[in-house]
Amino acid sequence: MMKLEEEYRLYLKLERAMSPHTVDAYMRDLQKWLDYLKDADVEPREAETDHVRDFMVTLGEMGIHPRSQSRILSGVKSFYRFLLYRDLIDRDPTELVETPQWLMKLPDVLSVEEIDAMMAAIDLSKPEGHRNRAMLEVLYGSGVRVSELVGLRLSNLYLAEGYMLVEGKGSKQRLVPLSPTSIKQMELWFVDRSELQIKRGNEDYVFLNRRGAKLTRAMIFEIVKRLAEAAGIGRPVSPHTFRHSFATHLLENGANLRAIQQLLGHESIVTTELYTHVDMHYLQDTLLKYHPLSQHEPTTPNPLKGANQAEL
Repeated sequence: MMKLEEEYRLYLKLERAMSPHTVDAYMRDLQKWLDYLKDADVEPREAETDHVRDFMVTLGEMGIHPRSQSRILSGVKSFYRFLLYRDLIDRDPTELVETPQWLMKLPDVLSVEEIDAMMAAIDLSKPEGHRNRAMLEVLYGSGVRVSELVGLRLSNLYLAEGYMLVEGKGSKQRLVPLSPTSIKQMELWFVDRSELQIKRGNEDYVFLNRRGAKLTRAMIFEIVKRLAEAAGIGRPVSPHTFRHSFATHLLENGANLRAIQQLLGHESIVTTELYTHVDMHYLQDTLLKYHPLSQHEPTTPNPLKGANQAEL
């Protein structure tokens, strides 16, 4: 039986009349999507819209330019139009995923109350309960990328000192502080982790699944999604939302932008400025609270009051 990818290649060549060069380009882009699905243990025909959205976030975190992200998304959309055409699926998971305008849009910020609700939604009686709590505490308490969380190693934890060493974009490492709450939850998870039968090659990874293998990005995305639903949050929430909430809450509470830049691992302060979303209400409140002219009404009379406006 012909593989799905081979059928799609023939479709592009024969029915879409694309040149060999264009077909190869489409297939290279599609392979990125198929590799993501393989890592997530999801069949192409079973993919959901949230998988596509997380895939696009992944491309952005890899440093792929928005124009290239748009091209890749276009190729994935073409693949699912082919599946619809062949009656192999009855719903297109890419239909509601927008082009780079959506990709450039920063995620929503969770309120502290919403984060608390997600924490409370975790069933700590289950084997994965303390693991999930520890993951959320680290995501929100340290602002790490989901890829950094996935790759976090026991050998890079310095709990006594309150730090961890993470590997960010371009294999660049940085020290990131751990909150006391994060440390406590990780220690609770380590008790449950010690009872797992860990697969060879996964012994040093902090966060494992129930089969003793390293968690994937897609698995963490799914965990966060389910907890958001359980907490009654009626909008999409991803691990990236926690990173953005971390930065925004620090900024709103007076943290220095340079410090946030270092914590997030941004090379340029410009990236941090774009990343940290501050709404106009917060800016207005800040102006009214801190600007000298907003502290009190003028006590000296206005010499221009009552003057002939024509003379001004």
